[in-house]
Amino acid sequence: MPGQTVMVQPTPRVRGRVRPPGDKSISHRYALLAAIADGDSTIRGYSTGADCASTLRCLEALGVKIQEESRDSVRGREIRIAGRGIRGLTPPPGVLDAGNSGSTIRMLAGILAAHPFRTAITGDDSLRRRPMRRIIVPLERMGARFTSDAGRPPLSIEGASHLAAIDFEPDVPSAQVKSAVLLAGLHADGVTSVRESLPTRDHTERALRAFGGTVSNVYSTVSVTGGQRLRSCELVVPGDISSATFWMVAASALPGSEVTIEEVGLNPTRTGILDVLRRLGARVDVTDSRGGAAGEPMGTLVVSHGGLRNTQVAPEEVPGLIDELPALAALATHGGGLSVSGAQELRVKESDRISALAEGLRRMGAEIEERPDGFEVRATRRLRGGEVDALNDHRLAMAFAIAALGASGPTTIHDAGAAAVSYPEFFSVLESLRA
Repeated sequence: MPGQTVMVQPTPRVRGRVRPPGDKSISHRYALLAAIADGDSTIRGYSTGADCASTLRCLEALGVKIQEESRDSVRGREIRIAGRGIRGLTPPPGVLDAGNSGSTIRMLAGILAAHPFRTAITGDDSLRRRPMRRIIVPLERMGARFTSDAGRPPLSIEGASHLAAIDFEPDVPSAQVKSAVLLAGLHADGVTSVRESLPTRDHTERALRAFGGTVSNVYSTVSVTGGQRLRSCELVVPGDISSATFWMVAASALPGSEVTIEEVGLNPTRTGILDVLRRLGARVDVTDSRGGAAGEPMGTLVVSHGGLRNTQVAPEEVPGLIDELPALAALATHGGGLSVSGAQELRVKESDRISALAEGLRRMGAEIEERPDGFEVRATRRLRGGEVDALNDHRLAMAFAIAALGASGPTTIHDAGAAAVSYPEFFSVLESLRA
């Protein structure tokens, strides 16, 4: 929970087996599409994180019946969603609360743009600082109307009975923006297209096909035809590779370490992290690779320490690594080094992740240079530990914890409970891997 303080002690190595929580990005999308499909869908392995719970609460307020069949700290949640069909949502009784979830507010806005009623949606302090013009602009071009706080939440969305199809190229490559436009496009008259200057994660496209939809991807242009009806289905969410990254980094950082990560998603738009880890010197093996029922590949990763080297992350790699960059910075404090450019999007996440990451790692004794669009970590000395603030940012809380494993002394992390946004079990799993 936010406000929680955790002390992390150093450890010589980590060893063990883990199954990360259900993929956060996929969980959001399966729930949203199930809500507008015809019939009842079952989702197994749904994320236990607070962000994905926010999506479910918003959908319930919009008239969607959701039943939790089971819940397990390892296997995640099994939920049943009674779909209401295209344009079947109902006006909510009050303001929707997306909590800390940018995915919820942005992608749900695409669906609400096609429902002819007014919806107000807000979030926590962090979410209310995040930019929303990137979805407002295309969705207003399609026919919806928005009011906002200077382009930030809270948002008021006046949906339209008839949306116009558009051909849109986002200013910043973003899977959330792409998804918002495609979800609106399902309800539009004609073909809606999103042109990507750099490829982003394709979970929405794969999920649409799983629900019986038709979507095309030609020369980096993704298109959907309006008027399609989706059918219910049974789905399994693979483990979240962004959450698994923290265990990959810990195993890569500490000599004598090896961690096996089971049933993790291996979507090729998300596996850039494996290439970077190998460049940094880690040993990364993929076993038991297989396709999921909804076209999402998964498998087992075995990651071990192999020495650390210096590497760079180039701008064209960033869209596929945006969530993993704080963890990679933590790895670089253990040895080698890391330079990242083209990652200015980090400044408008749950916190200004570039500034907050640099401040926290410096407090622990790291040598890190902050840049407008990235950072450089130089592993010139061992971290000493210290006192840091995660600023209610889940990825910073976990990154500081992994960096702390190699310090000479303990590290106190304030707001460490933010990890529950995506990985409520993070700190208990960390303790189980100490060897």
